[in-house]
Amino acid sequence: MSQSSLRVHLATKGLDGTTLLVVPGLLVILALFIYPFIYGVIDSVTPTDGQWYTNYVTFFTDQFQYRTIGATLWLALPVTIVNLALALPIAFRVRLMTRQRLLTTILVLPVTLGTVFIADGLLTFLGPQGWFNRTLILIGLLDAPVKLTNNYWGVFASLLISGFPFAFLLTLSYVTGIDPAIEQAAATLGANARRRFTKVFLPLLVPGLAVTFCLSFVQAFAVFPSAVLLGAPAGPTRVISIAAYQAAFEQYNHSLGSAIAIIMGIVELLIVAAVLMLRSFFYRGPVAGTKG
Repeated sequence: MSQSSLRVHLATKGLDGTTLLVVPGLLVILALFIYPFIYGVIDSVTPTDGQWYTNYVTFFTDQFQYRTIGATLWLALPVTIVNLALALPIAFRVRLMTRQRLLTTILVLPVTLGTVFIADGLLTFLGPQGWFNRTLILIGLLDAPVKLTNNYWGVFASLLISGFPFAFLLTLSYVTGIDPAIEQAAATLGANARRRFTKVFLPLLVPGLAVTFCLSFVQAFAVFPSAVLLGAPAGPTRVISIAAYQAAFEQYNHSLGSAIAIIMGIVELLIVAAVLMLRSFFYRGPVAGTKG
């Protein structure tokens, strides 16, 4: 077979020069994601003592350990829902503004700060002697400082600030991608703002909102520095990432730490799968309302 014939044959199979450009990306994914995942799975089922499932039994038979799943979900799910609930109306408003880029830049500014910097700032702002408490006491709304740090609400506020820009940017991209002519056609037919949202926008946005929810949830579920700096890492905000860290680097049981990390991934996968399944109840059919 000649070289040109071989090239044509490979092209018919989808293997051409353009396709080969994805090889470097695949190698990066293999090195940074696939290999560490396989290594973690193998490490989790090779404990120093006992059977292959010993680490998982240890985790689920210890109340101090398995309760971290509920503690993490109790943080990640509400934060994700609130971020999405805030991002959607703000995105609808921003898309109509003339200075959209300026406002978007201001809203996504917390992304540049990092979780540690945000947590440190909230310790000063929300602490017993912080500006928030002192202002409320000064205007007479409080008689004594309210505790907003080293508990659930401190971590919640940190995740809200760091997660909102991410949810907002994704939501804004979906909202601005809907062709305005569709909304205009619905208004011409007599649909008010509420019906235009529920009958036109929502069906087109559900796939994108589901993806935004999943990505925001995974980001919030992996909380670690905020739970340590602003929460109570030995109490209500002892999240599953802290349990994995303590097992691997404080108890020097790397295998147990890997098992907890795998459990963490499985919980995330279950929530993501459930959300992607639920979106089919809102709309069935082609989504073809975007521009371009």
